[in-house]
Amino acid sequence: MPKMRAVEASSPKGPLKLVEREIPRPGPRQVGIKVHACGLCHSDSFTKEGTWPGIAYPRVPGHEIAGVIDAVGAEVPEWRPGERVGVGWYGGHCGYCASCRQGDFITCRNGRITGVTQDGGYADYAVVPFEALARIPDALTPVEAAPLVCAGVTTFNSLRNSGARPPDLVAVLGIGGLGHLGVQFAMKMGFRTVAIARGKDKGPLARQLGAHHYIDSQAENVSEQLQKLGGAKVVLVTATSNKAMADTLGGLGLNGKLIIHEQPGRASA
Repeated sequence: MPKMRAVEASSPKGPLKLVEREIPRPGPRQVGIKVHACGLCHSDSFTKEGTWPGIAYPRVPGHEIAGVIDAVGAEVPEWRPGERVGVGWYGGHCGYCASCRQGDFITCRNGRITGVTQDGGYADYAVVPFEALARIPDALTPVEAAPLVCAGVTTFNSLRNSGARPPDLVAVLGIGGLGHLGVQFAMKMGFRTVAIARGKDKGPLARQLGAHHYIDSQAENVSEQLQKLGGAKVVLVTATSNKAMADTLGGLGLNGKLIIHEQPGRASA
């Protein structure tokens, strides 16, 4: 059988190991992907450290996959070899639980998670259910596309469904893996965009990404500064500090929302 390279966690809290495996072949309703790029996300540590319940080892992490369909299993509609695709945290749904019957597939009781409950993208090839696929436009390289299927979709969907409309004031708390994308989305959506982070060093980056204003939370009162700008319609939280979140509350405008990134791929208001 043809072989591939893979990086796997063989046990909880053990080291990641580069191994050789047989190339997996897709079964019914699955596709095989030749992986061209896979992003690194902090949530990959769930697999390495064993903090997600019920992981079967060995397991290949990685849930920010960009690649090309290499093989198509039976009962797969429309998808064809050679198509450029991405796969994120969401790795498929059962279709019959209460959440699925309501069309809320991401909260499926039996949902699969790429790189956690099924092998992910730290490998040359991966097999996933076809419903987990998203098409990648030709304008994006694999390296550009891979983070968008996790960090990108989280921040984009949060802003898209926030109720904010241009030219509302939108603030992004934290300028890291999620926040740097949130700033770019907010600016491109036509919002007056505020970036909030600790220290002056993130200021130039925030403005380079499109932020109209930057607030140094170590040197300024965040709520007061947001109110001076008119009050935020939305504060998108991508940092994990309770204090940092609380410091933004007084800066919300009338009917403003604080949107908190609470778990991979999800956000709550």
